[in-house]
Amino acid sequence: MFIDQVTITVQSGDGGDGCSSFRREKYVPLGGPDGGDGGRGGDVVLEADPNLTTLIDLRYQKIYRAEPGKAGRGQQQTGKSGQTLLIRLPPGTLVKDKDSGELLVDLNQAGQQFVIAEGGNGGRGNYRFKSSTQRAPKKLEPGWPGASRTLFLELKLLADVGIIGFPNAGKSTLISKISNARPKIADYPFTTLVPNLGVVRLEEGKSFVAADIPGLIEGAHEGKGLGHQFLKHIERTRLLLHLIDFSDPDGEEIILSRYHKLQTELKRFSPVLSQKPQILVATKADDPQAQKNIEALQASMTELNPAFFPISSLTGEGIQPLLWKIKEGLPNEGPSEEEQIAMLFR
Repeated sequence: MFIDQVTITVQSGDGGDGCSSFRREKYVPLGGPDGGDGGRGGDVVLEADPNLTTLIDLRYQKIYRAEPGKAGRGQQQTGKSGQTLLIRLPPGTLVKDKDSGELLVDLNQAGQQFVIAEGGNGGRGNYRFKSSTQRAPKKLEPGWPGASRTLFLELKLLADVGIIGFPNAGKSTLISKISNARPKIADYPFTTLVPNLGVVRLEEGKSFVAADIPGLIEGAHEGKGLGHQFLKHIERTRLLLHLIDFSDPDGEEIILSRYHKLQTELKRFSPVLSQKPQILVATKADDPQAQKNIEALQASMTELNPAFFPISSLTGEGIQPLLWKIKEGLPNEGPSEEEQIAMLFR
């Protein structure tokens, strides 16, 4: 199950109480105070784990508590500190304060850690209060309480390329042909219910990560259909592939209309998203009707987007030139192949 939003409460450990104790040993008269300090409470630490791709592990447990510190003991023994609680999250998780909405941390790198709640300090034992005027203090300090906060976790997938389009445009078929992703493929709308990630390898040392999201429909930015739930997952991508089914027998006007409708949905959802570089892809080029539509619309599509590629995922036509165009269109900076593979944990 793909879960990309959860709310949890974290509680760091309380500090241990200080100890009030007096030294008692044979032949040592008036031994004096020897109460030790309490141990420090455990921190709550968040970590981006490259073996996770969903927040489902946090869906059923809502409260996470770190271990408290132990109380101090006689002979100036400090109590044991509480163990740190490590909460593992998938890379790409945004951590926000539930009450204020403030973004606390963006865990966008594998292995990244963040202390979200520090444990309380231990209280001082009576040995700490010994002075020239207080030879036998009984005073001690209780441990400091830990911190508690409610967090809203939101996952946004990390990928170089986002594959978008209306239902049945051929997105899942394409990603299954060019990568190791194995999405469900069928000839009915909304086959894809969750995003799919795949590493695309061109040659040794040259690769990128692609994300296929559920098909969009008109009104997606308002919550219609399924794709609106996952548009956020392509906000981090560096390039978009806009797939259009050119095999539609209804002809040129429908195809052009679909292009403009999807561009409108992107703009209404996020102006920044609509400004990302795009490559326009005409799918199902092996179909006779698609070939006719491609010939008729070649000039119009190139005018809308000079990066226009007819492809057939069935025969492989046009796919290799498309992949090299994608690689060419990606900025040089980005994760290495090892980091890309770590994102998928397959």
